[in-house]
Amino acid sequence: MRNNEMTHLAKRAVRDSFVKLAPREQAKNPVMLMVYLSAILTLVLFVLSLFGITDSQPGFIIAISAVLWLTVLFANFAEALAEGRGKAQADSLRAAKRDVPAHKLNEGLVAKGHHVDDPAEFFRLQADEVSSAVLKKKDLFYVAAGEQIPADGEIVIGAASVDESAITGESAPVIRESGGDRSAVTGGTTVLSDWLVVRVTADAGHSFLDQMIAMVESATRKKTPNEIALEILLVALTIVFLIVSVSLFAFSGFSANQEGIANPTTITSLVALFVCLAPTTIGALLSAIGIAGMSRLNRANVLAMSGRAVEAAGDVDVLLLDKTGTITLGNRQAAEFIPVDGATEHDVADAAQLASLTDETPEGRSIVVLAKERFGIRARELEGSGMVSIPFTAQTRMSGVDFEGHEIRKGAADAVKDYVESHGGAYSGECAAVVADVSRAGGTPLLVARDHRILGVIHLKDIVKQGIKENFADLRTMGIKTVMITGDNPMTAAAIAAEAGVDDFIAEATPETKLAAIRQYQAEGHMVAMTGDGTNDAPALAQADVAVAMNSGTQAAKEAGNMVDLDSSPTKLIDVVRIGKQLLMTRGSLTTFSIANDLAKYFAIVPALFVPLYPQLEALNIMHLTNPYTAIMAAIIYNALIIVALIPLALRGVKYREASSQSLLSRNLLVYGLGGIVLPFVVIKLLDMMLTALGVA
Repeated sequence: MRNNEMTHLAKRAVRDSFVKLAPREQAKNPVMLMVYLSAILTLVLFVLSLFGITDSQPGFIIAISAVLWLTVLFANFAEALAEGRGKAQADSLRAAKRDVPAHKLNEGLVAKGHHVDDPAEFFRLQADEVSSAVLKKKDLFYVAAGEQIPADGEIVIGAASVDESAITGESAPVIRESGGDRSAVTGGTTVLSDWLVVRVTADAGHSFLDQMIAMVESATRKKTPNEIALEILLVALTIVFLIVSVSLFAFSGFSANQEGIANPTTITSLVALFVCLAPTTIGALLSAIGIAGMSRLNRANVLAMSGRAVEAAGDVDVLLLDKTGTITLGNRQAAEFIPVDGATEHDVADAAQLASLTDETPEGRSIVVLAKERFGIRARELEGSGMVSIPFTAQTRMSGVDFEGHEIRKGAADAVKDYVESHGGAYSGECAAVVADVSRAGGTPLLVARDHRILGVIHLKDIVKQGIKENFADLRTMGIKTVMITGDNPMTAAAIAAEAGVDDFIAEATPETKLAAIRQYQAEGHMVAMTGDGTNDAPALAQADVAVAMNSGTQAAKEAGNMVDLDSSPTKLIDVVRIGKQLLMTRGSLTTFSIANDLAKYFAIVPALFVPLYPQLEALNIMHLTNPYTAIMAAIIYNALIIVALIPLALRGVKYREASSQSLLSRNLLVYGLGGIVLPFVVIKLLDMMLTALGVA
């Protein structure tokens, strides 16, 4: 984040820190509410001390009160700074959201438009121009190149290039078209080419952009179950220390009366003791940690529909991942030419390249490239050569060329086998064995034939993404099981699963098998995450604990998921899990540190307060602090400053590490547990020395 942006956020957070002093805002955080009330109480005691009503020194009381007010402001600042990031993102989204003209159509016109010669011109002329704010769910509208899409919807007719940079930040345009799993469009994006007829899927004020703005604005964020549970624990500890502080005041008063001396403890000093012993550090930062976790997810271009989903991501131990586009590149590439029945590899490559010259699929282009790289065979010009291209069709499942009296074909093994045999050719046992070997290895065999004689096999291989195996190894270290989902046959699925390093796979997957697998894992006590983009993925997404729907997918998928990936990147699920785990690690680490802090503050204040009554407590004064005033002031100042010191860590998050839960716990206790004990001893002693040097009585 740039310096000027950080300066703006900091100024905004300082202003909001004072706004949050309102009692209604403070009541949202029970732990800090007690500090807030303590600050008010000490301010009242200061006023009373000016009239000689209390027995504490006015200077000491106002100093304690000032530090307590600063403690409350620092806690407010941490939360306001975390919220500021969300508000800044919301402001940029609002800039993208504005009322624009919409070309509304009625159902009858759309049906009629299917049968006219120029549908685009027909829809343009027949549409009624209205404001996008009046569009309702199920309304139809027409949008053309250069126009902003006025509302969320599903494409009914047409295909177009769409600029989604206002939503995703990705400058490259994407193709959206009717039918299939790429039919959803988002209001606020812009059509770059062609035209679309779209059916509205969300009323004004409830669009996807509206949901994004509501989610990134921290004010609308609800506390998660884990956060609520931790808050209950912190409240319980606060009540315990409140009872302890009141009891100590009563004991000291009783002991002072028995000894016939004045009570050395005062209400001000006991208020300071209570604030120092209560878990104020984590209480002050708890909300900021949760907001910052959501913000990190938003910066990764993932919209979480609830904080619960982010926490669930941290607890996930089973990942269901689509093979195509996630584990593999999704485009099968030619890996080798395998000759059969006396042909040479060069013969196979030459014929395969000729048959692929007009094949614009990634597979076809890879065959041409492989032939060139392997044998230096260059593509021949078609123009003027008499070459006749035979396009691929779903019926023949073959393509090829007729060239200089020769017929060259390439295609699926069974299709080429039938073609050759129907023209008197033979399908040999050697060829059948090679086809079986390629299939067993997880590849796709394409046969190449010249003049009804099979020359060999092209091995098409689905390329596993670089680095994905290492990713899965890291996840395994964290105790997360990876499961590949594919429609391939079990033999092919097993080969790719072994190469990618996944723990398990589901072959020949259907929507029913995905749903059944998720339910089975959940019944065994696992937390399951998966991605999806199609309507057929919706049941499984609705069942999964963490369900990341692709923004480019169908409305049904987005409604079923509890997260939406604006970049529509299937591998984003791995990042989501890491962000969720980092959130839980940060919360756990700072909670450990906060509670460990109390031990040092106990040794600082309790001996200083009660040594006059119980001289034996001098043995606990291991820091040898100067006097009760400097001891209490040093502890209460440290209590305030540590909140400020930990704000960057709360916002950035504890550094994520791929390790087992036991390893993370051990490191957490060593760094934040032991560090939480040692640091206060050092800082409080230094503060005591500084206060003594300044002449604090």
